[in-house]
Amino acid sequence: MKKFIAALFIGLFFSLFIIAQDESRASITWQVQKYDIRATLPQTETERNLTVKAVLNLKNVSSSAASRLTLRISPGAEISAVKVNDAAAEFTKGEEKIDASRTLQRIVVRVPSIQPNASFTVAVDYKLNVKENSGLNALSPVGSQFLPLSFWYPTPNSWYFARGADFAPFSLAIGGTQNEFITSGERRSKDVLFEQKLNGQPFFVAGNWDTINVNGVSVFIQKGATADEQKRANELALLASEARIFTTNLLGTAPDVPIRIVAVRRGAGFSSGGTVFVDESAIRRQKIDSQTAMTIAEAVAKIWIGNAVSVNGDSFGVIREGLTRYVATQFLEKQFGKDIADIERLRQRTAYAAVVKRDSPLSIVSPIDDYYYPTVANKGAMIWRLLAKKVGQDEFFNVVRSQMNDGNLNLSELRSVFSTQKELLDYSFDQVTETNLLVGVPQLNGAETKIALRNLGAIDATVNVVATTATGEKLTAQSTIPAKKFGEINFKTTNKIIRAEIDSDKFYPQTDYSDDVAPREFEETDAILVVKRAFDQQDFIKAEKNARLILQAAPHFDDIRTWLARALYAQGKTVDAEKEFRAVLEEKLPTARSLAWANVGLGEIALKNNQNAQATKFFEEAIKANAEYGASLAARSGINKSDSAVSIDETIKSFFAQFDKAALSGRKADVNLLVVPGEIARFSDGISGQAQEWNTRVVRVNKLDANTALAEVNLKIRLLNKAAESGTAVFLLSKVGGSWKLSGVEIFEVR
Repeated sequence: MKKFIAALFIGLFFSLFIIAQDESRASITWQVQKYDIRATLPQTETERNLTVKAVLNLKNVSSSAASRLTLRISPGAEISAVKVNDAAAEFTKGEEKIDASRTLQRIVVRVPSIQPNASFTVAVDYKLNVKENSGLNALSPVGSQFLPLSFWYPTPNSWYFARGADFAPFSLAIGGTQNEFITSGERRSKDVLFEQKLNGQPFFVAGNWDTINVNGVSVFIQKGATADEQKRANELALLASEARIFTTNLLGTAPDVPIRIVAVRRGAGFSSGGTVFVDESAIRRQKIDSQTAMTIAEAVAKIWIGNAVSVNGDSFGVIREGLTRYVATQFLEKQFGKDIADIERLRQRTAYAAVVKRDSPLSIVSPIDDYYYPTVANKGAMIWRLLAKKVGQDEFFNVVRSQMNDGNLNLSELRSVFSTQKELLDYSFDQVTETNLLVGVPQLNGAETKIALRNLGAIDATVNVVATTATGEKLTAQSTIPAKKFGEINFKTTNKIIRAEIDSDKFYPQTDYSDDVAPREFEETDAILVVKRAFDQQDFIKAEKNARLILQAAPHFDDIRTWLARALYAQGKTVDAEKEFRAVLEEKLPTARSLAWANVGLGEIALKNNQNAQATKFFEEAIKANAEYGASLAARSGINKSDSAVSIDETIKSFFAQFDKAALSGRKADVNLLVVPGEIARFSDGISGQAQEWNTRVVRVNKLDANTALAEVNLKIRLLNKAAESGTAVFLLSKVGGSWKLSGVEIFEVR
């Protein structure tokens, strides 16, 4: 009886919680019809303000008249004037807390009574101060950028609004820059104005690029790119072009918008309206990496879902992020094969498994939640994949296309048209994940083998069960396991079954995937963690064993193969390690991290065999991959052993001689003159007035492009009231006005 009362209380609590959540979600009053933004970049290097005039065309979409407008913008914005329909308007300012560490500035404006469906304009003049550059906003003579989540423009609905942030067509012009600027949409006049007719959020990046055009896709790469880098840019353009063709076949006629791929130092992964940012290192790598491929594929899918067709309402992220991820992964399957797409799906469910124990139902999850993107993108993609399997992929996309015809796509409409799958969708969207599918150890019984199954979830699960025999033969059978019940499946074979796996295609979101296999192999869902933990404990034999076991089921899992190769090399099994490292480089779509470590491993093996020239090439590839701190550090350690004939640009030597003097001068202004404004402020502040000894010896320089270089140095320093320190550092240098300046600290191993 006590258990019943407790269960009833918990059920009532969560029901009331969901109702309260729903009631607390304010409906939209103002909808942006268009943004018209004119911004001017600073005229001097040291100025830290972006000057902006933003005009918003707004419509009252509520059912009653409204006379109060609230706009949200960055706390760093200093508002000088507000006009409503060209007449000056009074406004008040306030603070709006997002969470414990983030706030927005709230601008409240009194407006004439605006009737339902009526429109008006509001113009806001302001300056936006940027204290320190980041991936979201940057003011720099090297390159400036402002992305939506820097809150650089005013808008009525918060970027964290539970039913969707503001998306609308926009026009954008940027003045005060000698560099090119890029956003999305059509360029109306050279380097002056862009017009985006699709739904979007204003953003821009200013920089200095060369442009490569392939099949209607433009790729903006660093000035002075090598032939290999131009080849990689071509490959990225072709990939985007193929993704557009694939998505057209699924979602209908391609929206008329240019596709642009922009190589950036910061902000990689962002996309909007056909423009996508990729890590500039992706252009330098020896092949396309998996994350860059997914970024481009998702960006293309979002041209349809979210840009051409608006996506809003509760659970909008399940469509904007989840459906596009499903489409993008389907494209990778078509482009690179099912085995490669399955590895991407493995990564997606591993990312979701990391937050599954603390996520919320998709119907109430909000962008303010720290588990929002791992949940809506990865669990969302799994749900759409499962739904497409149940209704058939052709039928699934026929329905999606029909729902897109009115220019809007929301979850409530999709749920209603897939009414035959109501039980699945109600569970998937309205409840937290509780499904866990378990399989028992195979039991031989005469001429057949019985395998027990269990479903801990609230809905029936129809799954494939794969049995592996001692001879390596794989047998597959399908079974439906009722909700909260046990099941059983029989394989009629005389061969001994040594392994069984439930839901082998991994359609169902689960709380734990490690118990999908019997006999159970690991206690962790995260396969990389299983191998890495043993490696970090220097139990290389166990790391090898675990890696080989995982690769039996996922032979194209390049991350695991990299760990296998490293474990073999650590044991002195050099021949086997080299074979595995080379296999990683031959994968169709490895991660950047795998590329880096495979090159480090091959470089170390070549160095061990006195093949210094080959070793140097491998180490150089690892450095160019720029994928992981540890790999870059190891590559630099290796290349300093394999290549002693180093030629160093005298202008860079001269720069560091100047920097040493500035560091010892005790004057902050002297140091700041040699640092790109807005960059590495804490580093330069830590030197100014503190350096008692500062000596830099340049060891090696890697020219990244015509205006950027990595300088590896040996430092000998002593700060005030501290012991002397020495070690390796790698600084990023950028040319500003023909002179080198410090713009980043990539490695700092000074102890």
